[in-house]
Amino acid sequence: MKRLTNLTALLTAILLSATAHAADNSYDVVIYSGTDAGVIAGVAAAKLGKSVVIIEPTTRVGGMTTCGLSMTDYGNKAAIDGLTMDYYKRVGAKYGQSDACWNFEPKVALSVFQDLINENHLTVVYGERLDLKRGVVKDGARIVSIKMESGKIFTGKEFIDASYEGDLLAKAGVSYTLGRESDATYGEIFNGIQPGSQLPPGIDPYVVPGKPSSGLIARVNPNAGGPVASGDKKIMAYNYRITLCRDPNNRVMIQKPAGYNEADYEVLFRAIGCGQRSHFFKTDNGLIPNNKSDSNNDSGVSTDYIGVGSSEYPEADYATREKIRQEIKTYEQGFIWTVQNHPRVPQEVRDAYKDWGLPKDEFTDTDNWPPQIYVREARRMLSDDVVTEHDALLDKVSSEPVGLSCYPMDSHHMQYCVGWDGFVRTEGGQYVRFQTPFPVDYRAIIPKAAQCTNLTVPICISASHIAYESIRMEPVYMILGQSAGTASALAIDNGCSVQDLPYKTLRTQLLADHQLTDWPGGTPRADNVIYAIQTPATGDKFTPTK
Repeated sequence: MKRLTNLTALLTAILLSATAHAADNSYDVVIYSGTDAGVIAGVAAAKLGKSVVIIEPTTRVGGMTTCGLSMTDYGNKAAIDGLTMDYYKRVGAKYGQSDACWNFEPKVALSVFQDLINENHLTVVYGERLDLKRGVVKDGARIVSIKMESGKIFTGKEFIDASYEGDLLAKAGVSYTLGRESDATYGEIFNGIQPGSQLPPGIDPYVVPGKPSSGLIARVNPNAGGPVASGDKKIMAYNYRITLCRDPNNRVMIQKPAGYNEADYEVLFRAIGCGQRSHFFKTDNGLIPNNKSDSNNDSGVSTDYIGVGSSEYPEADYATREKIRQEIKTYEQGFIWTVQNHPRVPQEVRDAYKDWGLPKDEFTDTDNWPPQIYVREARRMLSDDVVTEHDALLDKVSSEPVGLSCYPMDSHHMQYCVGWDGFVRTEGGQYVRFQTPFPVDYRAIIPKAAQCTNLTVPICISASHIAYESIRMEPVYMILGQSAGTASALAIDNGCSVQDLPYKTLRTQLLADHQLTDWPGGTPRADNVIYAIQTPATGDKFTPTK
């Protein structure tokens, strides 16, 4: 009996300890991932009196905005206001400007997010990743708590998945999709396989030029994988949005990385052989302050690791994701080194790029390399409203808008393949520009009620692939982050699910906080497309039927 009593006391102590541990990590709003959308969501909820915790798996908040995406993809600045515009004005103030600053150094971007966190008393927990096996506890359709790999548990009234991957929504049982829909799925004309090309013509695809029996060169597929406009599970190429510097006093040159594979650069060598002499990575195109450059992908053969890793990444476990990140990092460092040093690269090209290295004063804790890979697209939620190109073209107009998407539908390439002409072509890249920003519906950032009633999703929203290619820009993520944080706070105040929150209540608060939900004075246009860059399998210029 004494042993049983002692065992009961021990179990009680363990239970009380676990309860106290959970209570220590209980908040009104729990935000998974401290991306720019996550921080802005936290600010919005905190301003409405809610306790907020942001769980950031890495050691750096701000997502891509602090990790190298320094030339902001704003599209139409007139569509940006609220907490998002306040952020960019704060960046401007760091440089002594009175207006918003859109091109900035990563370290300055980080300092602004840290200011917002401190001013709004947000709790940030670093280095904690969601347990991908048992990480979400639900009571019916409500999330009760989430558990990290470390065993730490966070309980909350409302949850926000602000991650680029959508791990929380997936583990909470919310439906989602990956890859590209066919045009037929939603009656679109820009979705699915789009075998255009951003390479010089005439690149031979075979190891021994002209000999198919020798096999295809690295990363080139035998064909596009299906007919034009059909769907697949491919995801556009990822890269690191590296910051480069040409100041010799603040520069570390990139060395040939361990694991360098010359075969990975055969498309580069052959593109050069077919006449390409520039656009290998961005340098002086819109320099950011202090002689630095946001050196993003700049053509069909550049810093994007086309055809490798991105399609597997969203559903992969953490170890596999790390392996993919390292492969992309090795490729990208090797690409820069190759352009600057390889004897198969003409001297004129090497000379044009030779002055650029990593800045010593950026990313000082990760060897001057950004810690966040550019996940341009991953999971996309499937909710009661799916944003499609019909929204972008204003054929369909949201009845419950919570923000504006203001950038062209911009997809990077999915793969290299042998094209209709027998030469290497890129596939998947397109750029569809429209005249008027389009509204994003509230239902696109919340799950179906039967699946989860206390979750909002400002990044991996419910959208088709091609519509998402406009929405995926960081200012839009931040805009939707403000709407998600506001909705979470108001759902608590109203004692209701996010689905039952009266839209009028949400809209009133958003407008009071200077969020733009509609294009001012605008009415739907008969044709919102300005132009589309796309080359289908025939090789002819693509002209939409609208």
